[in-house]
Amino acid sequence: MPTFTIGEQDFMLDGQPHRILSGALHYFRVHPDQWADRIRKARQMGLNTIETYIPWNAHAPSPGTFETTGGLDLGRFLDLVAAEGMHAIVRPGPYICAEWDNGGLPAWLFDRGAAAIRADDPVYMAAVSQYFEQLAPILVSRQVDAGGPIILIQIENEYGAYGADRLYLEKLVKINREIGLTVPFTTVDQPQDDMLANGSLPELHKTASFGSRAAERLATLRRHQPTGPLMCSEFWVGWFDHWGAHHHTTTVEQSAHDLDELLGLGASVNVYMFHGGTNFGLANGANDKGVYQPIVTSYDYDAPLDETGNPTPKYWAFRDIISKYTELDDDDVPARPLSGAALTVPLTKSLPLWECLDRLGHWTSHEGLRTNDELGHYSGFTLYRTRIQISGAAVLDVDEVRDRAQVFLDRQPLGTLSRDHHETSLALPSNATGTLEILVEDQGRVDYGTRLGESKGLIGSARINGDVLWEWDVLPLTLHDVRQVTAALEEEPSIPGAPVSGPVFTHGTFDLDNPADLFLSTDGWTKGVVWINGFCLGRYWSRGPQATLYVPGPLLRKQGNDITILELHAASTRAVSFVASHDLGHTDF
Repeated sequence: MPTFTIGEQDFMLDGQPHRILSGALHYFRVHPDQWADRIRKARQMGLNTIETYIPWNAHAPSPGTFETTGGLDLGRFLDLVAAEGMHAIVRPGPYICAEWDNGGLPAWLFDRGAAAIRADDPVYMAAVSQYFEQLAPILVSRQVDAGGPIILIQIENEYGAYGADRLYLEKLVKINREIGLTVPFTTVDQPQDDMLANGSLPELHKTASFGSRAAERLATLRRHQPTGPLMCSEFWVGWFDHWGAHHHTTTVEQSAHDLDELLGLGASVNVYMFHGGTNFGLANGANDKGVYQPIVTSYDYDAPLDETGNPTPKYWAFRDIISKYTELDDDDVPARPLSGAALTVPLTKSLPLWECLDRLGHWTSHEGLRTNDELGHYSGFTLYRTRIQISGAAVLDVDEVRDRAQVFLDRQPLGTLSRDHHETSLALPSNATGTLEILVEDQGRVDYGTRLGESKGLIGSARINGDVLWEWDVLPLTLHDVRQVTAALEEEPSIPGAPVSGPVFTHGTFDLDNPADLFLSTDGWTKGVVWINGFCLGRYWSRGPQATLYVPGPLLRKQGNDITILELHAASTRAVSFVASHDLGHTDF
């Protein structure tokens, strides 16, 4: 069987020096029917390795579950890597960051009484142990010494930026070894002395994450990793976007220059990202360093292979650079994926959200507010309801909103409370009387820093003119499967000229001569979520920068495609357009 070790100067593959030329490709951000295409294009760019995180919360959305089918079939993904003649680097966390909801940690972890996360807490570590036991059948038999593609396993992720619990790292190593992982273990940290010192152990091979100034950063890494190969295991070639900010890009020339410098110094590399993919569903993360910033649906990352699987100018520039350091076949180049023709689809059927509530969940009654997490609801939307009767002027205020709340009185909109604008109070109509409803959107859990694991929903108490509102009904909305809503929409009469006034579900159908990738324009729509053929494409928001949603071709069929949209506010059109190109927004804002 092949062997892979870390020598005094180099990575060693079958006893020979080996440079890792890797690219990050997250299986959970790519439609599974497109995995093979993306992996092949990585090899064609000159890479010999694919790196991926594992999102614990995607595989285990609730306690006692572990999903490994469809888009979460990690075993099949690794087998496709091997079939392409490539190696794999696997980063199972348990924390991954990745601009992913909660950094990959299941929200239900925090219901189990753990006093701390990413630390040697017995409750947390028991859950981590179970997680790795669930991974064992997938990973152990696919290690290189068993004939599989896995050559490296990463322990934790940039831990030096979070903590310094050496016992925690030691126990993580022990857990990984006890399930049967035998390949070398690494860590990654930003090239700062404190982070490199705190984020690893002497027996783990340290690597660094950066995107420029390679000589300086590698010198810092070498002080902490005096022997063995140097590796930038997150070579940042782009960046992610937040709603309401600009679209981040890096110049092709500078990125290629920085890659050339890194490789010229003899280092191994993992291009982050080679192909970013999409935050399908409601899986995007968020940052909060004083201002809450939810991440957009696209994870294009300005990567060499764009969100739709097309090679960019950066791809070809990187291929030219890599060809200086390894032999490439000039005739083995990627084909461009097919894109569908532009078309407009009328959305002729609608149902107000209020008429769909019985299809989306069950009410419970409580004394005082309950968070989403206390209700076992870990993603999406929650509706709160109470009765009020006020004489004179009135102001509603809430201790904290996580993350965005639309307020209604007898189902008439009154306004919005928004975490990112630190809005927690709203004037009510004079002599307000009736049913007060608050629709709260979890816009993505923080994925980095000290706010990991925070609860969602309405936090603390809600008051009117200082008096606490105690009697609440709460309805967590189940939106991962909207088939019941779609079926109800299909029974509705067509109303082609009616306005779109939210919150409302709208629906249409369309046929295609040649199903292929499409780009759904959200122009004219305000904020909401889109499903195509029951698959959740993700969120849209008129504040940008993203203005189209990527629709993978494998989701589509020739006849009877359906589109369902939950519009939270209003739309200026009763139709949607599929356009010829992807619009991720302006690079300056």
